[in-house]
Amino acid sequence: MIYDLIIIGGGPAGSAAAVYASRKRLKTLFITSEFGGQSIVSEKIYNWIGTTEIAGSKLAEDLKNHVKANASDVLEIKEGLEVNNVVKNGETFKVKTASPVGGLQPRESGEEFETKTILIATGSGRRKLEAKNADKLEHKGLTYCATCDGPMFSDMDVAVIGGGNAAFESASQLLAYCKSVTLINRSDTFRADEITVDKVSKNPKLKIITNSDILEIKGENFVEGMIIKDKATGEEKEIKVSGIFVEIGQIPNTDFVKNIVPLDKIGRIKIDPWTNKTETPGIWAAGDCTNILYHQNNIAAGDAVKALEDIYLAIHTK
Repeated sequence: MIYDLIIIGGGPAGSAAAVYASRKRLKTLFITSEFGGQSIVSEKIYNWIGTTEIAGSKLAEDLKNHVKANASDVLEIKEGLEVNNVVKNGETFKVKTASPVGGLQPRESGEEFETKTILIATGSGRRKLEAKNADKLEHKGLTYCATCDGPMFSDMDVAVIGGGNAAFESASQLLAYCKSVTLINRSDTFRADEITVDKVSKNPKLKIITNSDILEIKGENFVEGMIIKDKATGEEKEIKVSGIFVEIGQIPNTDFVKNIVPLDKIGRIKIDPWTNKTETPGIWAAGDCTNILYHQNNIAAGDAVKALEDIYLAIHTK
């Protein structure tokens, strides 16, 4: 069988595309290791449009139910599989899958599928903070999304870890309602744009600490502070904060397509934002695996719908 479309990824982007593909009667195969994307671990999400608040696990459940409700003779779901390779096959593509095995490399499953078009919606993973107790206190005051969790820390002292645009943009959001924000960068220089650094730094509630490593996150059941080390002097000190927002980069889930679609220098898929086409004819991408400027659940879902509209036109009218 040759599918019209194979969608890879079960977060908001892939799920939205699957619903639209079914409604447009495209013969579609939907492949995901699990539903929900990055948000599955969030205790509460406050910016998923249409809901006042929702747990990440509930969002994953809703996405799964919505996709399954649209499963039919045109939409086939393969859950519990990862794609480990995509190759060009004349006018079509061969998509090779594997069964995930814990944190190890996937094992070959032997399943291979053929398709006219592909939508990649595999998202990305947050680069984790490597410090003592960071894993223990994740989602207990240590978080990776200021937009999602920031309002819970209103009128509190918080810290942002990182030196890129994302770190300064998160600090800017938090400064609107937090008592104070301490931004900690491990080097003397920032990766963020100079204009952004200059503008955010003028806020009197912001303190910047550079050239410092995070050694330990303090707290029993919830974040109470952190131990940092000055890399030049070796001095260690404790900073009291109620929340820690980590912005040290993302790792796109794109290794499996690095040989078929062009990636940017940090591994994100290059797309045309007008259509979400990649530079490889027949392949589109949407969500956090792409080189768009902003990464949010709502944006990912919208971009996937936009891609699906273009895919439909490409199959039926071009």
